[in-house]
Amino acid sequence: MDLFEYARSNSMENEAPLASRLRPRTLEEVVGQKHIIGKDKLLYRAIKADKLSSIIFYGPPGTGKTTLAKVIANTTSAEFTQINATVAGKKDMEDVVKKAKDNLGMYGKRTILFVDEIHRFNKGQQDYLLPFVEDGTIVLIGATTENPYFEVNGALLSRSVIFELKPLEKEDIKILIQRAVYDEKRGMGAYGAVIEEDALEFLADIAGGDARAALNAVELGVLTTEKSKDGKIHITLDVASECIQKRAVRYDKNGDSHYDTISAFIKSMRGSDPDAAVYYLARMLYAGESVTFIARRIMISASEDVGNADPQALQVAVAAAQAVERVGMPEARLILAQAVLYVATAPKSNSATVAISDATEAVQSVKATIPPYLQDAHYGGAKKLGHGIGYEYAHDYPKHFSKQRYLPEELEGRHFYQPSGNGYEKTIQEYLDWLHEE
Repeated sequence: MDLFEYARSNSMENEAPLASRLRPRTLEEVVGQKHIIGKDKLLYRAIKADKLSSIIFYGPPGTGKTTLAKVIANTTSAEFTQINATVAGKKDMEDVVKKAKDNLGMYGKRTILFVDEIHRFNKGQQDYLLPFVEDGTIVLIGATTENPYFEVNGALLSRSVIFELKPLEKEDIKILIQRAVYDEKRGMGAYGAVIEEDALEFLADIAGGDARAALNAVELGVLTTEKSKDGKIHITLDVASECIQKRAVRYDKNGDSHYDTISAFIKSMRGSDPDAAVYYLARMLYAGESVTFIARRIMISASEDVGNADPQALQVAVAAAQAVERVGMPEARLILAQAVLYVATAPKSNSATVAISDATEAVQSVKATIPPYLQDAHYGGAKKLGHGIGYEYAHDYPKHFSKQRYLPEELEGRHFYQPSGNGYEKTIQEYLDWLHEE
């Protein structure tokens, strides 16, 4: 590197965003993620020994996926190359592979390829890399915010070790904020800023495990706050609140967090926890989830998890689905909340779910014939075939009930519907018992 390049590099680093300048350069500087980079952990040992195999970092934004890749770049003796899946084309990958082959063939030097947002690669792009990962030409490091088991080629997954990064703990975020405020070389220390304890607590909490969000707020606060009479910039709670605005809820409507949230929502209704159910409803609405999608899930839960223990639940859910389409947001949230709370607090039964599942299994596994006396007799020649002959009209019998067999003979004695005894199903069971009394 000549003098001009060195000066240009230094200038770019000084002008880079705070979150980028504070990015750790060694494993010892990394904050958090001790479950994968603790000193006794596989990844720590592999990085230190420079014996890395292909890996995929998976986790929400701001948890250190790119940071760990940069640490590896600083510690490895291998050639380190980086591309972003959102902009890289086939030509870029061909250039990387050609250079990697040259490095390996001529110098015996490995090439580590870091692919940021690897879930953005289409199947063809992932397939192109596969043989070079397999034969060791390239050591792949992928980073993704999406569940790799959904988004990454199964063949690539089988040749990679997946490390899941967790949202940083509040104490981790506090350490990074203090570095940002007081570090004079890479942080904002040269500005003479101080952060008050309640502001520090607030930012660390509201960042939700996203270090980048907290650091961006610190940078904005320092750069836009006037110095006080003591000559210092004071990051107060008011300043911190203004700079971070509101908590950014991690929720990608096409991604993994979408499925996690809707799963928690459904399980909370099923588990009769109205507080959790309405919390996850609020979380989805806050993130901009479709009200019609939420309404569909409430209707499904009303049948799947409540069923005939409270038949009114489905009516409430259907009415809510119709109402939100007519009303729209923001008032639709009131209607959804009412329906959610009704379903969550209703007595539960999955008898309908079990019944249709068992009946479907019987349809698939048992060849059965509808009894002739139940078959349609409303056409000429039906009686000649024996259809409808012997049918017992239920209303001609005591209790309006005939003990005639309705299931096919091959399924006689099978019971698909078994009332749970909860809520209204207790009444249903009592009625069935009364019908079958001798």
